[in-house]
Amino acid sequence: MPPAPRRSAGRTASAIPQVSWRAPQPAPIVLVSGPEEVCAERAVAGIRDYLRAEDPSVEVSDLRADDYTSGSLLTLTSPSLFGEPRLVRVAGVEKCSDAFLSEALAYLEAPQEGATVTLRHTGASVRGKKLLEAIRSGTGGGIEIAVPAIKRDSDRFDFAAGEFQTAGRRIAPNALRALVGAFADDVTELAAACQQLISDVAGDIDEAVVTRYYGGRVETSAFAVADTAIAGRYGEALITLRHALASGADPVPLVAAIAMKLRTMARVAGSRESSSALAARIGMKDWQVDRARRDLTGWNEATLGMAIQAAARADAEVKGASRDPVFAVERLVTVIATRAPFGA
Repeated sequence: MPPAPRRSAGRTASAIPQVSWRAPQPAPIVLVSGPEEVCAERAVAGIRDYLRAEDPSVEVSDLRADDYTSGSLLTLTSPSLFGEPRLVRVAGVEKCSDAFLSEALAYLEAPQEGATVTLRHTGASVRGKKLLEAIRSGTGGGIEIAVPAIKRDSDRFDFAAGEFQTAGRRIAPNALRALVGAFADDVTELAAACQQLISDVAGDIDEAVVTRYYGGRVETSAFAVADTAIAGRYGEALITLRHALASGADPVPLVAAIAMKLRTMARVAGSRESSSALAARIGMKDWQVDRARRDLTGWNEATLGMAIQAAARADAEVKGASRDPVFAVERLVTVIATRAPFGA
């Protein structure tokens, strides 16, 4: 039985099945919607592999909806002399031409037998909205694979955990956190790192393995800087920061990582709820609540407030309010690590 339709944020409920990008399946029309490109690529590749497993003779074709030649969709989906299955991958639907939009809407009314058409819409514009609404209404017998942006630390953690779970591999929580921290600014690189460990390492993956493969990234990541500063290890925090900057780290994500951890600490501070109850109420993971509570050791309301104000100032300065963004982030690390005003 196909999964029940569910309501997506910012639009009316869809009447077609919603399918995970980790378990894609073919259908006459497959709408791949959302901005996360690495997940979209996995979904489309998964559909190709599914069809090839059923019939190695499947014909695979690519179209651009924004650079479209009239008649191409019908030509590529029409049965060949020998009736091989066809897969037509359409990119750029968020920028589609009028010709593509018109022909795609007509195609929905009578999809070709034996053809699978994937339509990639990033959500970057409302272009093609009429086509999306038609697909989601059930016209064409399609399915939708949503690939929302992976932005939050918890989203990246879930993504990486899913990589190992899908591969049937075990990774220690500390190792997973170190890996996510090392690639916090690029989901594509995080995905590649997960796949490299899955491919290269036999047995369970622990923190020592992650450090061996990605030690430089782990040591100089924004979260390593944040962790040492928040723990009050001033000298180590400055060394880690300078190592990160020397390795090409940008002050903007460094400040963002510190500010995010401070905000998490502020949300957790003072609560006596269990980790699971608090995590559910504020939309976090249990491990994030536990980590924030450990980070709060030695902090009080006054020093946490001072640190948050310093982070807000540094955020503005590294984004153009100061001529010296490196000094801005060094001053922020000093305030946090010493838990005192700069120069005090």
